[in-house]
Amino acid sequence: MPLQLILAVTQIQVKMKLPDSPFLVLCLQYPTTSNFNPMKRILYILSLVLLSTYSCEDVIDVDVETIEPKLVIDASLHWVKGTNGNAQQIRLSLTAPYFSDNIPAASGATVTITDENNNTFNFIEDGSSGVYKTESFLPELNMVYNLYIEYDNEIYTAFTTLTSVAPIEYIEQKNDGGFAGDEIEIKAFYTDPANTENFYLFEFLLFNSNKANLEVYDDVFTDGNQIFAFFSDENIEAGDELIIRNSGITNRAYQFLFILLQQTDDEAGDPFETQPATLRGNCINQTNPENFPLGYFRASETDVFTYEIQ
Repeated sequence: MPLQLILAVTQIQVKMKLPDSPFLVLCLQYPTTSNFNPMKRILYILSLVLLSTYSCEDVIDVDVETIEPKLVIDASLHWVKGTNGNAQQIRLSLTAPYFSDNIPAASGATVTITDENNNTFNFIEDGSSGVYKTESFLPELNMVYNLYIEYDNEIYTAFTTLTSVAPIEYIEQKNDGGFAGDEIEIKAFYTDPANTENFYLFEFLLFNSNKANLEVYDDVFTDGNQIFAFFSDENIEAGDELIIRNSGITNRAYQFLFILLQQTDDEAGDPFETQPATLRGNCINQTNPENFPLGYFRASETDVFTYEIQ
């Protein structure tokens, strides 16, 4: 075998940092003929080396640190316009390991809400689901509500104010939106009340695909004006049912949700961004403050608009 060919193959192997390959050894030992093109031989050897390299897979076991489960409180009360708002529910669960497919329910808790008029509403668990329900809640705008949870010998509390919301007036649809001009865009218009500080949570729920998109807005630059919430999805089609919910939220709830949505944005990932950290809500562990819960307690007036994609 010509020395130049051996050196060429050796340099290629070093530069590419390829592992030792039986295919490479076989090719180096295979005798050359006088009419064999050296460049063809190099390409042939490289193809075999690459084939052997990509045919191997290494299984990597990742050790993920685990901690004691924390209580997760999903306590979002909605007084939908046009209803009495008596039926409400609160979901309690526990944090789970990263690779777990199951979310454990926090069953066996005592859950109550008390208002400023000393009315107490007991939430009864539905089986062992971790979902606690009441049919006797009394919603009142600007009323302060106090949440009390006793779970696993620890007491958790929170409070919030039931916040009003502006109704959704009408919907506009645009079919040539997006960067490529092929996305459907939806605008939900509402008029912000003048001279008051308002914060909004919009939920766009696609009934057919069971998808949800959340957006939060404030009225810093739109006070007293008509404005719209925006939604776009390249996968929605004509005939799909879109449920739009607009809920009034407090300033503190707005700040919490704004940061939470930033951390969970699918387009996030800039290496220079602040890395996600544990985001604490307004719920406090009164028994053991260091074992703080996750989640949030809020009470909102909510307007619901159902729209069929055209």
